Formats: sequence, C-alpha cells, structure tokens
Amino acid sequence: MKKLIRPSLFIMVCLVWAGCSTTRNLKPGQFLYTGADIIINPDSSTRIANQKDVKKDLEAKTRPRPNTSILGIKYKLLIYNLAGEPKKPKGFRSWLRRKGEPPVLLKEVKIKFNNDVLTSYLISSGYLQSTVTGDTVTKGKKGKAIYTVNTGVRYKINKVTFPADTGTLTKIINENKANTLLKVGNFYDLDTYKNERVRIDNDLKEKGFFYFSPDYLILQVDSTIGKNMVNITLKVKDIAPDAALKPYTIKDINIYPNYTLRRDSLLRQLKPLDYNDFKIYDNKNTFKPKLFDRLVFFQKGELYNRKDHNQSLNRMVNIGAFQDVRAEFLPLDSFRNNELNLNIYLTPLKKNSLTFSVLGTSKSNNFVGSEVKITQTTRNLFRGAEQLDISASGGFETQTKGTSKGKNTLSLTGEAKLTFPQFIIPFYKPNVTNAFIPKTIASLSYQMLNRGSEYTLNAFKAEFGYNFKENLHKEHNFNPISVNYVATSFPSDTTKTRILVTNPLLRTTLDNQFIIGSNYNFTFTNQMDQARRNTTYFFGGLETGGNVWGLFVPTDGNGKKSLFKTPLTQFIRAEADLRDYYKITRNVTWANRFNVGYGYAYGNSTSLPFVKQFFAGGSNDIRAFPARSLGPGTYRVPSNAIFADQGGDVKIMLNTELRFKIVSILYGALFVDAGNIWLRKEDPLRPGSEFKVKNIIDQLAVGTGAGLRVDAKIFVVRLDAAIPIRKPYNPKGERLVIDKINFGDKVYRQENIIYNIGIGYPF
Repeated sequence: MKKLIRPSLFIMVCLVWAGCSTTRNLKPGQFLYTGADIIINPDSSTRIANQKDVKKDLEAKTRPRPNTSILGIKYKLLIYNLAGEPKKPKGFRSWLRRKGEPPVLLKEVKIKFNNDVLTSYLISSGYLQSTVTGDTVTKGKKGKAIYTVNTGVRYKINKVTFPADTGTLTKIINENKANTLLKVGNFYDLDTYKNERVRIDNDLKEKGFFYFSPDYLILQVDSTIGKNMVNITLKVKDIAPDAALKPYTIKDINIYPNYTLRRDSLLRQLKPLDYNDFKIYDNKNTFKPKLFDRLVFFQKGELYNRKDHNQSLNRMVNIGAFQDVRAEFLPLDSFRNNELNLNIYLTPLKKNSLTFSVLGTSKSNNFVGSEVKITQTTRNLFRGAEQLDISASGGFETQTKGTSKGKNTLSLTGEAKLTFPQFIIPFYKPNVTNAFIPKTIASLSYQMLNRGSEYTLNAFKAEFGYNFKENLHKEHNFNPISVNYVATSFPSDTTKTRILVTNPLLRTTLDNQFIIGSNYNFTFTNQMDQARRNTTYFFGGLETGGNVWGLFVPTDGNGKKSLFKTPLTQFIRAEADLRDYYKITRNVTWANRFNVGYGYAYGNSTSLPFVKQFFAGGSNDIRAFPARSLGPGTYRVPSNAIFADQGGDVKIMLNTELRFKIVSILYGALFVDAGNIWLRKEDPLRPGSEFKVKNIIDQLAVGTGAGLRVDAKIFVVRLDAAIPIRKPYNPKGERLVIDKINFGDKVYRQENIIYNIGIGYPF
C-alpha cells in the first residue's frame, strides 16, 4: 500500500506546484484567464437539438483563447515563467521564453464583443430570438467568463420563392430549382443560404454567364409570418451589371506554348499556326499542335462553361510540362457584345534536369539503411509532353530484428521509365474527357542485391501499362504485360549447399524465377478531404502470371513451359487493403486496417513464387513479431534458421491504432495487431501450415504496444514497442500469453519486446 501512496502523493504535489506556478508572477489585481463556460437555456427544462455541439461551437468562438494546456497543465505558460525575464535578447533563456506563452489575463476578455459574436452565430443558425449575457467570475488568482444563452425556438423554412422566368438567366435558375439546398421544413441556416447562391452561380457559369457572381443574388427572409417559420424569396439584385446578366461565347483561342514575359511583345507579333480551333504562337515549334487537343476543352463558338475551364487548367497543370499556366478571358469591344477571346500562356519547364537524393529507408522486413539516388529527367522528349526518367541508385541495409539480425545487404539499381500523357492502345484511340491526364508508362529496371558471403540476387523487370485517375478519389493502374526474371548466384557450390542444407525452405526463395503476366490495381481514397471527420482508403489488386502470355512460351523436355531454362510461373493473386481513419477530436485519430490476400498456383507451379507470397510480422504489419517470422499457420521458425522468410498463399491481418498529439510535432500511439499467413496446401516441412476456415480465429497471432512519432508533415519517423499477447505456434490452450507478461524479467523482455523503427505511418 505504501508503494502506491508515495507515487500518488508525488503526482498530487506536482499538480499543485504546476497550478501555483502559472499564477505566481501575476501582479496584484491581475487574474489568469482560464476559459469560457456556456450555459444554454438555464431556465428551461428543454434541451435544444445537438446542444453539446452548439455549446462546443460557442466556446470556440469566444476570445481570447486561454493558455495552451495538456491534461489541465498549461505547459507553455510554465515554460514562460520558468525562463523568467531574460537579460539578453539572445541565449538559452530568451529562446526558452519565446517557446512559452505569456499569461492570458481576464482583463483581455471583451464581454460585449463576445456577446455580439455569439448572438450573431445563433441567429445565423436559425435562433432568431436568441440573447446572450456575459459576465466574469474570479477565484483566487484565476478568472473565467460565463455566457448565459437563451436560444428561443429555432426557425424553419415555410416557403421558397424563385424569381419569375423573365429571360435566359432566370430561366436557368428555375430549370435547376429542383436541386435547391433550401428545403421546406429545414431549419433556417445562413451557411445554407450562402451555399445556395454558390450553387446557382455554378449553374449559370455552365451556361456562359462568365461575369456573374453569387453576390448578385439576394435571399430575402420574412420571419413575421408567425409559428417560428420564415418565407424566403430569391432575387437578382438590381445593381447587377449588364455584363453579368448575359451569356458569353468563345471567339478566338490563342495559345502561347513557349511564353515568357521577356518574349511577350515578340510572340504577339508572330503569325500564328492555325490548327483546328486554335491559333498557336510558337516559332520554335516547342510542342506538337495535336497535344492541345488533349489539353484545351474549349471550342470556337461554344458557350463559356466552368467545367471546360477547370478541366483545361487541371490538365495543363498536371501534365508536368509547364512551370506556369495562365488562362485569360478578354471581352471583345469592352463588354458591348457577348464574345470572349481566350488567351492561354504556357511557360515550359526546363527540358533536362538532374536530381540527387539521399534517403533513409525502413522496410517491412525490418531492414533499415540509406540509399543514394541520381535521376536524369528529360521532358517533352518527342514534342508531345512525354517524360523520360533514368535513375541509378545504390544502398546499404542491415536487418535490425529477426533471426537474420545483423545481416547486411548491398543494393544497386538502375531504372528507365518513359511516360506518355495519353493512352497508347493499338487500333483504338480512347477519348478521355475528365480533368486528369491518362498515362501510358513503359519501364525497364535491374536490381542487384548482395547478401555478403551468402548469395546475390539479380532481378530484371519490364512493364508496359496504363495509369488513369477516374476522379479525385479513384485511380486505376493496369499493366497488360509485366515480366520479372530473378536469378540467384552463390560465391561457391559449397556455400550454396551449406545454406540450402541448413534451411531447405530457402530453396523456394533462391530458385531462379521467371514471371510473365498482367496486373491491375484500383485505389480509392478521400483522405484529402480535410473537412471529413471519417476518411477511407481502399486498395485492391489482381495479378496473374503465365496465363495468356504463357500460350506463347515453348514447352521444355519435361512438358513444362520454360524460358532461359527457367520454368514459367503460373498463378493468380488477389489482395485487398481497407483502411478507415476517424477523427475523434482535432488531435486524436482512430485508425483501422483490414488486409486480406489469396494466391492460387497452377500448371507449372505448386505454390506462389516467393516474390509474390504474403508475409507477416515487422514494422508495418503485426509489430509484436519479427519481420517474416510469423506463420504459416501454427508453424514456428527454428531458432537456428539463417533467414526468417516465411511466406504464404493466404493472409489475413487486422490493425487498430489510436493516434494522439502529445506536443508540437511529437505524437503518440496505442495499437493492437492481429493476423497470420497460411499455405493453401500443407507443407510437410512446415506442419500446421495449411489454411482452414474453421481454424482462422484459433491461429491468429495478436500483439499490442505503444509508439512515438515525430510528424513534421514532410517526413515521419516512428518508434514502436510491442509485445505478443497471443502466439499461434504455442500448443492449444497455451496460445494466450497475457498472464506471462513480466516486464521486470530480463529474459521476458529479451524474448518478447519487439522494437520497430520506421519511416512513415504503418498504415
């Protein structure tokens, strides 16, 4: 009992000291401002709808904000007071003082100003008869503001009246009024009214009303009809200029593909090249004219519309060929007619550039290291905004965890990638009209991985395929042909024999492999929508090997399809990865992941090729187990194994992680991981490895832990510590190991605590 009392007393003393320290430097008559309390309808027993949210919104609108705190401790004010008054403008004390916050005093609170702000917010939310009364109270050296809010009844919409159909503009408004955001029976809400004006403006912009603005619409609200209802009448303001009230058509489309301010006057004097609906001013023939058919969606003589405007700008910006893009719409004859000239000014990027980078690497198999990479980029290679990237890199890695801890790998990589900003499909020319550039990508790469005195892997890869973004959230990648060839060499036959005899399971890893097939990936994400409280990421992939392309591969003397004396691998592999991110508060996020995969080998193959198998364990996976050491099924890697590369045909994984901000760029996390891998068919050398649906739950590995993240936005460095709480390779009845947790035991810590260093979030 005494052991518990002493820490408790210490914590209480610290909290009392922290509270006193925040007010010790206040002068007589000064009070530390601790925040605002909102009391809603104190004389009424009826709660308003979403009262908790309304109260939170009102508190957030009061000013000033109290000093920053964590768990009630105003740590920045403590730092400020600890630093004291510096004697010099520079030095540690001055730096510490700047990192803190001066005390926010009660006298800084402007009660009348806050009353008006809160009342205005309530009225805009439909509480048209609301009143707010504020006051301050003090206790000791601290004070707070109390605002008493009487909301009254929230008003609803009784009727909405649109302007009479008297011309083209009002006709368009009425044609689209079924899409109105103003619904009878909904609450009065000023933000909805503003959004309705924007909606109408968007409809008009699609019909040529280039100079119209939401400000030219007025919503008149009549709240005198009784029964806490309002009538809304929408009108076009009388002050709207004539230019805003008529639609415009596109006359000339002038394109300046090699534009600079220095050459402005010269370019305008050039004789243009007439191509379809475009006049192209470029005496250097920088780009092929047909490129602009894919970049500019406007046509001569058509009505202006915002969709074509935005899609044209997006394509010109995202094609990766221009450092500056500007579209200028100029009226002819000073607004007297209804025509616009479109001038497009494009400043190309440099044709050639060289980039050099030094990277820190952290992989799911617990290899960490560094890599040096140099990339040569050539743009507009064939005058069609193509891009050629040629890169060479070298790196050094060491494995920090697992049975192969301390093993080093030297890698050398060369890659060439050619990107065309269009679909190149034989005998077919697709017409893609959205804002995103479709791409055709051809790539060729070679990588050498040297594991010191053990072996060397040589991997060749060639791929041809397509990348297409359906919209901001959906992306497709399809490679109709993908060729992989992996060859292994050993320093000597003796070394090869020693490795394979010690661990015969490595034979599937180190065998030469030839894979020729196709793959398709689909990605959906709405994580870029910052206003969403709940965001989702989904990845789905399907890959085949040796199917259609296998028809063109000859058969060897053993009746197997083979190339370069290497059997062709035949398989189907599918994977899905679903992630969900829920913002509990601004600084607390609950992240979840569900990852499943299944592979089926046939024909030449009895199992998936090693490079296509699924693995479990490691810094981005089930973190309580070393990388690739888990599974398959209930099988356990022998302690004397040289490498822990346990692959499987089936994978199931679930992760949940609570992420929270600690201070500045330092974040914390609490997590639980579960999952395993299995083989589709039992391997006699790995008993318990077969996948059976009825055994899934019983054979799941489970781990839990905590972590720290340094999240500087441009990079994230992560440290996780995890322990297993369920070991599937233990005998039945002994797999749950929560009761074995003993952090005071050195042997337990050595055998069970797994530390993971990572770059980026695990998911």
